[in-house]
Amino acid sequence: MAPDGQEPLKVVEICAGAGGQTLGLERAGFRHVLAIELDEQAAATLRHNLVKVLGYDEKEAEDTVRIGDVADPEVWDPDEYCGIDLLAGGVPCPPFSIAGKQLGATDERDLFAWAVELCGRVQPKALLLENVKGLSGSRFTAYRQRVLDRLREYGYITEWRLLQADDYGVSQLRPRFVLVALKPEYAEYFEWPAKNTERPPTVGELLKDLMAEGDWPPEKLEEWVRKANKIAPTIVGGSKRHGGADLGPTRAKLAWEAMGIDAKGVADGPPGPGNPRVKGAKYPMLTVEMVARIQGWYGEEFGQWEFLGGKTSRYRQIGNAFPPPVAKAIGVSIARALRKEGVRKILVEDTDTVHDPVYRVLRDSSRPLTVDQIVQRLAETRTPMDHPDVERHLNHLSRDFELKEVARSNGDVAYELGEFKAFLGQENHRRHDLFAKNRSKIS
Repeated sequence: MAPDGQEPLKVVEICAGAGGQTLGLERAGFRHVLAIELDEQAAATLRHNLVKVLGYDEKEAEDTVRIGDVADPEVWDPDEYCGIDLLAGGVPCPPFSIAGKQLGATDERDLFAWAVELCGRVQPKALLLENVKGLSGSRFTAYRQRVLDRLREYGYITEWRLLQADDYGVSQLRPRFVLVALKPEYAEYFEWPAKNTERPPTVGELLKDLMAEGDWPPEKLEEWVRKANKIAPTIVGGSKRHGGADLGPTRAKLAWEAMGIDAKGVADGPPGPGNPRVKGAKYPMLTVEMVARIQGWYGEEFGQWEFLGGKTSRYRQIGNAFPPPVAKAIGVSIARALRKEGVRKILVEDTDTVHDPVYRVLRDSSRPLTVDQIVQRLAETRTPMDHPDVERHLNHLSRDFELKEVARSNGDVAYELGEFKAFLGQENHRRHDLFAKNRSKIS
């Protein structure tokens, strides 16, 4: 899909899953030289479609997809890919998801900070990382600040943006928090993708032909299409730590029910109005194929992808993926920047984005500071906060960083910023033991 007469740009993708981001980036003009995935079934799906859909030969697909822990030096050598056009990945979401405990840097599945260090080592022209909306919240302001500061040190211009999948043709309310970092000479040409002017199809419109494969009388099918007149709630892939295929928490299930869909499971075959294949279901359940469409796998560009494995595995592969149309839209913007196409903009390189001013004050201080001193310094930098705000920031910060408390002689407590708790590649990090212990449950 590269422009006529131009070679495809080269990408290394980490935590590739079943290929949502892979497909989108390929359609945007990239070619994968490496894709790494922990889950064997997702990797099998990816290899299968590299050949079937994207035109790789069998050996090329086998060599491109590596199975294993992306942070394991036995799986791959990052130094072999220095200067690659793009380093991309959808690193695990559970450390930041509001549906979980938001353990952040102390979750053994967290690879976001490690991916930033990987970027510093590989020095790609561009970096693309995506994650859940939870990472954009107040809980992770210090974490985000550390990421931005680190990428700045490595020589990148970095932006975060919360993108909605339905703005790019996906029939789903799926916000994704996306980080794009580029070397300055390419950042001058980067523009975030414009939103589609047309609305995506409703669930009823999107799935009508698949629903028609069940035993529906025509009038009942039309009635269901009219009822399913909205786009879908966020598809939740879940993890191996929990049960089988399930379309989401209680609030999402109620939204599905309002559209005439039972969200407590996934059907084995095309459902009819009474859904006789699932005992006790009030409304028809979706099939895996229907869920794939809702996630953006449909149409001429994206609809030929085949998922391998059992029903629950296929559902998780789909639910945990980055919607291909969104990946393509971002990929096109990055590709244009790397080719220096479009209007060049002037970068204000001294702009210093601040997500967490409390973190910055402590980071830049040569000595421990009390809450009163932090409040005073924030006022001096024109980012005023009151005591409760500062204390809340300190509480969040302490979950991802070592925060040392130093007792003063007057009884006050001063705070000193210590080490980042996240896994950055350290040989003695607690992540190794936890990962080995829980590997069979990690997805």
